[in-house]
Amino acid sequence: MLCVNVELQERRYPILIGSGLLQDERHYPVKQGERVMIVSNPTVAQFYLETVTQSLEKLGCIVDHVLLPDGEKYKTLESLNLIFTALLKGNHGRDTTIIALGGGVIGDVAGFAAASYQRGVRLIQIPTTLLSQVDSSVGGKTAVNHELGKNMIGAFYQPSAVLIDTHTLNTLPKREVNAGLAEVIKYGAILDHAFFEWLEQHIDELVALKQDSLQYCIARCCQIKADVVARDETEKGDRALLNLGHTFGHAIETHLGYGNWLHGEAVSAGMMMAAALSEQLGNISIADVSRLEKLLARANLPTVSPDTMQPDDYLPHMMRDKKVLAGKLRLVLLQSLGQAYVATDSDPALVLNAISRCTQTD
Repeated sequence: MLCVNVELQERRYPILIGSGLLQDERHYPVKQGERVMIVSNPTVAQFYLETVTQSLEKLGCIVDHVLLPDGEKYKTLESLNLIFTALLKGNHGRDTTIIALGGGVIGDVAGFAAASYQRGVRLIQIPTTLLSQVDSSVGGKTAVNHELGKNMIGAFYQPSAVLIDTHTLNTLPKREVNAGLAEVIKYGAILDHAFFEWLEQHIDELVALKQDSLQYCIARCCQIKADVVARDETEKGDRALLNLGHTFGHAIETHLGYGNWLHGEAVSAGMMMAAALSEQLGNISIADVSRLEKLLARANLPTVSPDTMQPDDYLPHMMRDKKVLAGKLRLVLLQSLGQAYVATDSDPALVLNAISRCTQTD
């Protein structure tokens, strides 16, 4: 088992990474007599709800659960209210612990519920997708979507612990595994050139879910994110770098309808757009863009815009991005492979040209 600690100014919490963790009650940071509400969905629950419940009951916890509909399109205020209703009907108080058992949608909605219920209750993240294991479960971002924009309603709220059992990836559809690899590749592109090179050597092992490579990869991603969050918990500076490709990607998700492209798929195409813009600005070379494209393609990820979107479809969505300040578009771009920066007041004409370069052609 590997352990990465997230060190914040006033607190710290562990990220435990290993195989078979969910079956061992010693890894759960709860005590006898504590009340727990597990938030999951039917897809994940069929595999892991009983295991997690039994481990908690061995510790003497009183366990309830609530299942949300499965899918990004259900990352809504309505789903959030399902959790509140379950908590209130079960007479849960401020001493309750919410456990998010699932992927990024479950983690975000359950996390926002924990931040909001009675002004805040304890939260444990148990991510079961690669994307949530390397990214969304770590760092305390919680949110639901609005029809006009992704993750527009939420809060920063840190968990007490993150338990990552890599065996859960064995029940994950291959498309979801690939989507998670987009966030993995992002870490190398923005902050760690050596890790990017490691990925070029080991990406096939990750696609094949080789356990040793997976655990190293997840731990490295979590450490990179933990270091960034420790410096900038509420995204006033460096943490924005973690959004490489996301402004473009969120536009894809919003335009197509949540869930039609997976988040990682949209981010993959978005990273190519950011790389194309970075090359136009003279920061990186065509060879660097090609390296990123080849790595994403080896992870079976899209590297061009959806064929139903035109370049002009992007900017209206992008101008509603949370990084827009005073009406000016701000984008995360590459200074080099392994070094990112936030570009302020990006030229819309250059942005459109970069998108056009990543648009599908017959």
